[in-house]
Order: sequence, then structure tokens, then C-alpha cells
Amino acid sequence: MPRVLLIEDDPSVREGVELGLRRRGHEVLTAGTGEAGLAALTSFHPELVLLDLMLPGMNGVQVCRRIRETSQLPIIMLTARGDDFDVVIGLEAGADDYIVKPARTEVIEARIRAVLRRLADPVTRGGPEVHGELALDRAGLTAAKNGERLALAPSELKLLLHLAASPEQVFSRQQLLESVWEHSYHGDARLVDACVRRLRQKLGDTAGPDGAPRYIQTVRGFGYRFGPL
Repeated sequence: MPRVLLIEDDPSVREGVELGLRRRGHEVLTAGTGEAGLAALTSFHPELVLLDLMLPGMNGVQVCRRIRETSQLPIIMLTARGDDFDVVIGLEAGADDYIVKPARTEVIEARIRAVLRRLADPVTRGGPEVHGELALDRAGLTAAKNGERLALAPSELKLLLHLAASPEQVFSRQQLLESVWEHSYHGDARLVDACVRRLRQKLGDTAGPDGAPRYIQTVRGFGYRFGPL
């Protein structure tokens, strides 16, 4: 079972989530502040972070940004407000997914497993492939541009590999939610849009002749596609 670092302000939520995950075999370390959570990263070496959005002092968005400065560690944000502006800010900061509190332990564990599968499920196996300046190694789960490896979070890499597996095919946001995030219900399209924006930024994806994205293209009214280059 993966090691989980839970950074949560509310003691009752912290204790409930910790107990539920421990009963399912997870090794869990908890922290009540962002500062304590960041300090625990180097000693605990978690495989995933559950991060409360509304923390005292350094908030969850700031903690997420600090983690992303040096690591692509999977991050799931916890929020009590599933439809507010802070969720978008958290996703833009680099979170892979989010869960609205209160949530059952089985829901949290399912999201954890889904995020971690993105590190081990490269859509299709095969040798390296080249798309213009972009090189993708599905077996090695890496992406590079002009020979320089890109630091991609799990959701960013899975989205890129999924789109690149079918160049020019248009995928709706709901199709991407089901394939990349494993949200089988009518999910939150903000997950997809925020991940696309982060991915474009890391790809430097504004190299088309008209200044439009070259790799991850928007098809208005439908969704997204990869290429043509």
C-alpha cells in the first residue's frame, strides 16, 4: 500500500481519514499545517499527498506550489467547497485531482489508486515516438522536448500520452475524465481544462503559425486533440 501524507487542518477530518486509510493497510502520516507537512516530506517520503485546501498560515495552494517546485509527487486536494474559485486555483497550482469533504474512505482510496495508476499505465506500450520536437517514451513514462526531459505530474503525463496515442482524434472533456481521471460519472471539466493549461505551459505549446497551441489543440464545442503538427 502506498505511503500517504495527509495535511489537514480539521482534527476530526484528519483523524477520520487517517483511521480509515490505516484500516485499509495504508501507511499514513498526518500534519495539521502546511509548514509541518512540507517538513515531513523529506523524512517520510510519501508516494501521495492528500492536501487540505484551507490551511492556516501557508494555505493548500501555496503548499502545492512549493511541492511542485521540486517534485511531481501526486497531490489530491481536499476541499469543503466543490464549486468555488479556490478549486480552480488549486488545480492550476498543480494538483492532480480533488475531493469534496466530507468523503467516505472508500472514495478517497479509489481516487488515490486512480492517481497512482497514472504512474504505471502509459495507455499503450511501445518504443519511443517522435512528434516534432516532442519525444514520448511510453515504456519509460517520460516526455522530452528538444532532448530535455519534461517534469510532468501524473495527470499531465497521462493526458499527454492519451491524446498523442490518437493524433487528430477529438476527445470530449467527459471522455478524458473517464480515461485519464477514471471519473465514470459526469465529472468536473475544470480538471481537464486546468491540466491542459499546465501541460501547454510546460510544453511551451504556442509554436503554431498563428500562435495557437501546436500540440494540444482546442476544438471549440467538442474538446481537445493532439496535432496535427
